[in-house]
Amino acid sequence: RSQHKNKALAMKVLRSRLYQYYKQEKDKQRAEVEKEKKEIAWGNQIRSYVFQPYTLVKDHRTTYESGNIQAVMDGKLDNFIEEYLRMALQDRKRWQ
Repeated sequence: RSQHKNKALAMKVLRSRLYQYYKQEKDKQRAEVEKEKKEIAWGNQIRSYVFQPYTLVKDHRTTYESGNIQAVMDGKLDNFIEEYLRMALQDRKRWQ
């Protein structure tokens, strides 16, 4: 064998091993994301919107409620986001 053939074979093996390594890492990340997904079913919703007979938006994760449904429908979700972040921070502190 020549040095060039040996080098080409070594590079081919190296590429193959790197491909396998990165594929395993990607599969691990994908599995982690899939594990964090929740079941999509009735009763697992994040928010409820009530338009009649009264107006109410309730976040089921944080129990935050707002009576200004039109503002929420217009995209003003800051209060909901702040409550969620506050809850997430409390959970994080609890588990440390």
